[in-house]
Amino acid sequence: MDLAAFDIPASPAPQDSGGNCGASPCGSSAARTNALPDDIRLKVQEHPCYSEEAHHYFARMHAAVAPACNIQCNYCNRKYDCSNESRPGVVSELLTPEQAVKKTLAVAAAIPQMSVLGIAGPGDPLANAARTFATFRGLSEKAPDIKLCVSTNGLMLPEYADELSRHNIEHVTITINCIDPDVGAKIYPWIFWKNRRVRGRDAAEILIAQQQKGLEMLVARGILVKVNSVLIPGINDQHLKEVSRIVKARGAFLHNVMPLIAEPEHGTFYGLIGQRSPSPAELKDLQDACAGDMTMMRHCRQCRADAVGLLGEDRGAEFTLAKVAAMDIDHEAALARRRALRAKVAAQLEAKRAKVQASPTQVVTLHRPIKTAQGRPVLMAVASKGGDVVNQHFGHAREFLIYEASASGARLIGHRKTDLYCSGEETCGDGDSVLTRTLRALDGCATVLCAKIGIEPWKQLEAAGIRPNGEHAMQPIEDAVMAVWREMLAAGKLSAPAADRKRA
Repeated sequence: MDLAAFDIPASPAPQDSGGNCGASPCGSSAARTNALPDDIRLKVQEHPCYSEEAHHYFARMHAAVAPACNIQCNYCNRKYDCSNESRPGVVSELLTPEQAVKKTLAVAAAIPQMSVLGIAGPGDPLANAARTFATFRGLSEKAPDIKLCVSTNGLMLPEYADELSRHNIEHVTITINCIDPDVGAKIYPWIFWKNRRVRGRDAAEILIAQQQKGLEMLVARGILVKVNSVLIPGINDQHLKEVSRIVKARGAFLHNVMPLIAEPEHGTFYGLIGQRSPSPAELKDLQDACAGDMTMMRHCRQCRADAVGLLGEDRGAEFTLAKVAAMDIDHEAALARRRALRAKVAAQLEAKRAKVQASPTQVVTLHRPIKTAQGRPVLMAVASKGGDVVNQHFGHAREFLIYEASASGARLIGHRKTDLYCSGEETCGDGDSVLTRTLRALDGCATVLCAKIGIEPWKQLEAAGIRPNGEHAMQPIEDAVMAVWREMLAAGKLSAPAADRKRA
């Protein structure tokens, strides 16, 4: 596609030559959040999907009120009564707007960390505009402290940009996988546009134009825009660097490059034809390449369209329609609990920002860079239930946060999902096949930090060259990661030749 159509210079954004993020922002954690203008910082500091910092403290809920979709993606297969798949487009129960408001109030009463109500499907919110905006109106009246958020494919975005602004929606996510219609034709079989189905390259061209126009309109109205992109090896993997440059130039606040989910059992087109997903290393390399001076999101969980709770957990089963109907809720007391928790978290975050200001040379984290020592960066896996601390048993983890530790500090680079190794006292230690999959998921990590770990997984981790570490339980994650890195440095374990550095 001719880039002149976007009125964007063709020169590439400057990249950090070191392969590390260097002076470029790699996420939205404390140092970077502290540098934002006050109005922007206030918008993101309680939004777990827009702030790496906030996702440790705040929860979100997705209201499944939008069943219809106006485009078809080769990586999507929507399901409306599914409880055993963790991916976008899947829900257990479809809700009416009235049911969604009642459920949101119940969740916000039970989970005081609840700060955001988003509508992300299972179809497209703006292809179900009446249901979407009815939900927002109802919740705004009854819980005005809850932020409202929309995730859309962008086809109808220009038509509804003004209405989004009128509802005081401060956060919109657009899924933009390409800016080249030839690439788009391999991702989108069709779109439904002006009462007809449009296919192939023509469909992609319309969708791309609408996405870019909508992005500009939202930015002009002061709405923060996060762009999601699905990394599809062999399709758009090289192209996404240009996508990142374009959306940043148009005003996107955050770019989230996510791995393709392509297991055949999900029934997607890509899954059925054998299209592979990217490896963790491929995802990290592309995220680093896209970073430049564009803020990259590294903590996405690719949530279900009815997700409930902190990122990385799903408490949706606690809030079925039947269970919500039986709840007796004191909404005033619930609001007071939410306000008290937010005040407490705000004080904690202000304390972190004070540390950042006290370390003006810091770039990546709250840890002052180590100027006197050289050591290669290493990856570390962390088992955490939230709260920004190492607080989970290895056998109870369904995912591990992956941090890169180096002389520049600790930075979150993503997460890796796995199956539950321990499902109770009687079964813990019987999951050999699960542990094998977990070891595969942790490939390339030097250490696993957790609250506790059993003898058998300890042995197998060590045999795989991964060092278990339970010595930093209940410590802040970044403090623990850097403490382990310094121990490895002092022990002379970080002087491997350059050829080995990528694996570690």
